[in-house]
Amino acid sequence: MSASRKIKKVFKSKPTIEGAGVHLRRVFGFSEVPMFDPFLMLDDFRSDNPEYFIKGFPWHPHRGIETITYVLDGKVEHGDSMGNKGVITSGDVQWMTAGSGIIHQEMPKGDRNDVMGGFQLWANLPASHKMMEPRYRDVKSAQIPGVELNSGVRIKVICGSIGTTEGPVKDIVIDPQYLDVTVPPGTEFTHHTKKDHNVFAYVIEGRGYFCKDKNPFTYDMVGENYFDLERDPFVSNGTVVLFDKGDEITVITEDTQVRFLLISGKPIGEPVAWYGPIVMNTQDELQTAFDEYRNGTFIRHKK
Repeated sequence: MSASRKIKKVFKSKPTIEGAGVHLRRVFGFSEVPMFDPFLMLDDFRSDNPEYFIKGFPWHPHRGIETITYVLDGKVEHGDSMGNKGVITSGDVQWMTAGSGIIHQEMPKGDRNDVMGGFQLWANLPASHKMMEPRYRDVKSAQIPGVELNSGVRIKVICGSIGTTEGPVKDIVIDPQYLDVTVPPGTEFTHHTKKDHNVFAYVIEGRGYFCKDKNPFTYDMVGENYFDLERDPFVSNGTVVLFDKGDEITVITEDTQVRFLLISGKPIGEPVAWYGPIVMNTQDELQTAFDEYRNGTFIRHKK
């Protein structure tokens, strides 16, 4: 018998500034480790003000993690220390495994209307794969299959599968699923999840119930207003739901549709030593990474 996952925590994304001055919303990050294991951080960089994103993320290192960038609007130009460079645009995904180390830059450009929209997710790597060779999975929008269910629910399958439809990103260590789901008004959507995985949903449009019981909940963080004691059964734009244990989730809509990213992965369950863009298992490993970056030996694999 299937067990429906209940809501464990609800967070509202919070404004922050990263890179060379990029204004974004941090959905979860360092303070939520290991709650979202194997995921470390999710940033929402949707904006219609070029001053908030044009300075981008100039050259910086990564080691020990994977970064997954999903663009909704505009474009992001990227390059790295291995000589790779390119552009990801609306609907594209870049799944970058930093592994042993890479130095790269990401520069958001926006579209013709100066709109920039997208998300970057950080996934941890287990100790056995921390120092693996870096690799890219550049996926164009046309390569990402879509599924429409009889209920009218539409799903873009980036990673994982829906029925016999498989996403283009495969052979990832943490066995993730990454879906972009739109549930129309007046619909109940139930989705099977792997029992041993951590699962969360980030709402990017509209609102819906993310618990079959439609129980009201309190936010763990209430945006910028910590005196807001409203208990609301709906989850809306800019809010993340972390689910409890179980093997399926249910999302219900009323008079409006809801669109959300549904992400899951197998927990690693290892110590996390994290500073900036480098995530290792011990403080000694972290110190080694920064020493190597300073003395020019950080890059282990080159073309």
